[in-house]
Amino acid sequence: MSTVLKRFMAMESASGILLILAAVAAILMANSDWAHLYSAFLNTQVQVRISGLDLDKPLLLWVNDGLMALFFLLIGLEVKRELVEGALSRREQAIFPALAALGGMVFPALWFLAFNADNPVTQNGWAIPAATDIAFALGVMALLGKRVPLSLKIFLLALAIIDDLGVILIIALFYSHGLSLPPLGIALLGILGLVWLNRARVGSLAPYLLLGLVVWVAVLKSGIHATLAGVLLGFLVPLYGAGGSPSKRLEHALHPWCAFLILPLFAFVNAGVSLRGLSLGDLSSALPLGVMMGLLVGKPMGVFLISWLAVKLRIAQLPAGVCFKQIFAVSVLCGIGFTMSIFITSLAFSGHAELANLSRLGILLGSTLAALIGYTMLHLALPRAEKSPVLQVQRI
Repeated sequence: MSTVLKRFMAMESASGILLILAAVAAILMANSDWAHLYSAFLNTQVQVRISGLDLDKPLLLWVNDGLMALFFLLIGLEVKRELVEGALSRREQAIFPALAALGGMVFPALWFLAFNADNPVTQNGWAIPAATDIAFALGVMALLGKRVPLSLKIFLLALAIIDDLGVILIIALFYSHGLSLPPLGIALLGILGLVWLNRARVGSLAPYLLLGLVVWVAVLKSGIHATLAGVLLGFLVPLYGAGGSPSKRLEHALHPWCAFLILPLFAFVNAGVSLRGLSLGDLSSALPLGVMMGLLVGKPMGVFLISWLAVKLRIAQLPAGVCFKQIFAVSVLCGIGFTMSIFITSLAFSGHAELANLSRLGILLGSTLAALIGYTMLHLALPRAEKSPVLQVQRI
C-alpha cells in the first residue's frame, strides 16, 4: 500500500470523502448515457442456494440487506463498548447527548409530517430525516482538526450512537412487515445460542459469526429487516475474554471494510437519483421539502432546544470546555442524514420508485446544506488556531 493511500485511510474524514465521491458518481451515471449500465448493475441477480434454502436477490438488495448487516454489526459493537466503558458508561455523561438525540429525532419527524399531512403514502417516510450519519458528521468536524475540543467530539459521537439506536428501534417497530413465525423461531433459537456463548465466555469469534449467519438468514426470511441481526450479534459478542476482547477484535477488523468499501458501495447503489422528467414543481413538492426541512431545520431545532432546556432545568450539564454556540453548530451538522436516511427511504418507499427518488433528492440537498452551514458555523464558533511563534533574528 502506498504512503499516500495509508495517509488517506488514516484521515478521520476519509470515509466521508469516499461517501461523497460514491454518491456523486452514482448521480452522474444515473443521469448520463451510462444510466442503463448503472441500472443493470443494480439489478444483477445474485443467487445463493443450499438445499432448500434459496436466496435469489438483485445486487441492490444484497448490499442493503447483506452488507449493511455488517455495518449494523459494527454499530452494535461500538454502542456496547461506549455503554460499558466509553462516553455512555456513566449517567452524567450519557444524559446530555441522550436528550439531545431524542429531540433530534422527534422534531425532524414533526417537520416532515407537517409538510406531508395530506398524503398518507408519503407519511410513511416520517423517520427519514430522523437519522444522523456518523461518518459524514464526524468527517466534516475532522476538517477543523485540533481546534475541535475533545469533549465536543465525544458529544457528537455519543449523540450519533444513541441516534442510531433509536433508528434501529424505529426500523424494528415500523418498517418490518408480514412476520413469518417459523423463521422467527429459528432466529430466537440462534439468539439464545449467542447468549449461551456469551455467558460461557467463549473467546473465539468463529462460533459467534456462524450462529450470527444463521440468525441473519432466519431474520431475513421472517419479515423483520435483516440488518437487525447484525445489531443483536454486536451486542452479544463479549467485550471481555480470557484472550483479550473478542468484541474489540471484531470491531477493528470490520471498521476499515465498512468505512472504505461497504458504506461507499451502499452510497453508490442508493444515491443514483435520476433527474430526468423531474420538474421544478416536483423538486419543491411536499416529500423532498419535508425531508430537506426535517434535516436542515428540524434536526438543529430538536438537538439544540432540548440541550438548552436540559442545561437550564439542571437536568444535564454542558461538556467541559464547550459553549452553546458550538452545540448549535454541531446540531446543524446532525442534519447530515445521508446513509441512514437513504436506508430508511429504501424501506419506506420500496414499491414507489418515484417517491424514493424524490426522497433521496431531499436527503442529498438537506445533508449537503447541513454540512456546509454546520462547518461554517463551527469554524466561527471555535477558538482560532494558535499561530506558531515567529522567531525574530536580532542584528548583532
